[in-house]
Amino acid sequence: MRLTLPLYAGGFLGPFGGAMLIALIPNIAVGLDTSLTLVAAAITAYMIPFAALQLVSGTIAERLGARRIVRAGYVVFGFGALACAFAPEIWSFLGARALMGAANAFLSPILLAALSEVVSSDVLGRTVGTFAAWQTAGFTLAPAIGGALGEVSWRLPFLAVTLASVILAIPRATLGSFEQRPSGKGGLRALCNRWIALLSAKAFLGYLGFTAIGFVLVLVAAEEFGLGSSARGILVAGYGLGGILLGRFAGTIVDRLGRPSTALAGALVCAVGVLSLAFMPTAWALGLTWLAIGCAGTFVWAGLNTMAVESFPENRAGATSVYSAFKFVGVAIGPLVYVPLFHAETRLPFYFAAGFTLLLALLILPWFGRYRS
Repeated sequence: MRLTLPLYAGGFLGPFGGAMLIALIPNIAVGLDTSLTLVAAAITAYMIPFAALQLVSGTIAERLGARRIVRAGYVVFGFGALACAFAPEIWSFLGARALMGAANAFLSPILLAALSEVVSSDVLGRTVGTFAAWQTAGFTLAPAIGGALGEVSWRLPFLAVTLASVILAIPRATLGSFEQRPSGKGGLRALCNRWIALLSAKAFLGYLGFTAIGFVLVLVAAEEFGLGSSARGILVAGYGLGGILLGRFAGTIVDRLGRPSTALAGALVCAVGVLSLAFMPTAWALGLTWLAIGCAGTFVWAGLNTMAVESFPENRAGATSVYSAFKFVGVAIGPLVYVPLFHAETRLPFYFAAGFTLLLALLILPWFGRYRS
């Protein structure tokens, strides 16, 4: 626990620093005398460098040393948060948020890869599942904690993130025994194979299929069931609650039943759950089904994340960062796919999302052969 706790804390901090902005948008707009639209653009400013740089961040960490890169990432993440806290106008705020997103690309996926260096393989699934639960908690709790601190000042949450980043940058024992790789080994070439392509495709389909569909859930809750903003927020948070409650347990199941088996079972349950969202008679049924999808999705990610961590020893951090990048591509594309479908026919997005999730399940099947061999 002494070695994994700093990794879990880092796993919490990245999503927390990204998602806390959601509750602060009105406060920041008033404080910087700007529009809500421009402040909301800070979400995009954060996500674009975060997703893009993950394509190379892990490989850079393998080349230069993960401990060095992660400590630098914490420093830059904290500096970006500090720059947000003291931003005098919106454009410097947007630039600071982009810096935070870029820094997190060198934190979250590399911390995930580091888990394999500090625990044995027989408990790796449980450890990865626990890490995912901390990440989910950071994302889910960020609006509430950020909003509470924002009641004092919208700058206070960013100062808190700065302090946490400085603390996490201090311990040298955070990342286990990563070794710097010599030039020519552990590079991007080690990731040019069908297995990383399959893994990335599954990450993309999972986030597109049963995660990004949450955008449509908000529309259904508002237009068909008349829920207000607070009720919609609670409803959507159910997905994250499932991850928090079952993350560690799902990882234990991964260790006992195997990575592909656990991920496949979770994906099939998610596909059925997403399809059933099209036929919910009440808001309560909608919320409980979404919670169930969040619980099942925890088993999918526990299995897939463990595959990513252990299947590419030549470039472990590079594999997890590429895999993670494609998750956020799925999130980014989701609204572009689902919103037009929703306006054409309210049930269509759920049909498509269930299809994407079934395709994910099919792409898990080749991994049974790989693990047997």
